[in-house]
Amino acid sequence: MDSSSPLIQQFRKFESKEIGQQLIDQALFYKADPRIHIQKGMGKRIGCIFLNPSLRTRVSTQLAASNLGVEPIVLNMDKEGWALEMKEGAVMNKGTVEHIKDAAGVLGTFFDILAIRAFPSLTNKEEDMSDFVFSQFVKYSGVPVISLESAIRHPLQSLADQITIQEHSKEIKKPKVVLTWAPHIKAIPHAVANSFAEWTLGMDHDLTITHPQGYELDEKFTKGATIEYNQRKALEGADFVYVKNWSGFNDYGKIITTDHSWMLTEKHLKYAPNAKVMHCLPVRRNVELSDEILDGPRSLVQKQAENRIYAAQSVISHLI
Repeated sequence: MDSSSPLIQQFRKFESKEIGQQLIDQALFYKADPRIHIQKGMGKRIGCIFLNPSLRTRVSTQLAASNLGVEPIVLNMDKEGWALEMKEGAVMNKGTVEHIKDAAGVLGTFFDILAIRAFPSLTNKEEDMSDFVFSQFVKYSGVPVISLESAIRHPLQSLADQITIQEHSKEIKKPKVVLTWAPHIKAIPHAVANSFAEWTLGMDHDLTITHPQGYELDEKFTKGATIEYNQRKALEGADFVYVKNWSGFNDYGKIITTDHSWMLTEKHLKYAPNAKVMHCLPVRRNVELSDEILDGPRSLVQKQAENRIYAAQSVISHLI
């Protein structure tokens, strides 16, 4: 499948409820019988290229590929590969060793599918918003490319999140979903929050986003959501609460406040007695979320992590 196809574009930017529901249904089909299509990908390889660290994304993608008979090969490019030059026309007389044109081109001949993880710099807003590094792999590899988190989106995480919401909202016609900012000790990218907002709105759920003033996300991901600066008010009557930190977008990459009162505890959910709590992991315990929430009956974080396998499997299955 050509890397410019609508399906590949869909994994970069979720827009269609119909396609989203198809991916969710396929993921749940695989969850019921993970190796039902073990012959489907025989003879194919997926290259999982990590420019940044990973736990769930790496292992779940490998498991998903293996369930389909696809051979996964992992390269931790930040530790095991050559330093890459991304700029067109660069004179490579400094620290970079290999140009992305050459590296991506070679990887495209080795693999049927690439899966790339590349975090943002959080310093160059224009470059990050263009998804520059991820786009270079798409441009030069010549094969389908799956995002394992890029500068602006984390689509497989968001697909797993929507699978989890569907599994736990069977009696709820239109769940109220709240995305709440949480404090953190360092500047965190926007990819998870962007994708979660985009997919949740795409599935026509009722989305409220709450955060301190100054932490507004890019409007292209949040248009249609209710923005509420009062966390207590936002949480009232919530069915699902997604906890995530992110740094400033307008004041790009900056930590504007670390207000500890935004850390989610049971007290915060006084007026949301049935709320389930989600987080993509890894989580800073007792900074973003309290132990009582994470280890209590509200927590869906382990369910989300398990669903990462079937989200990836659904996508890889479509591609092959």
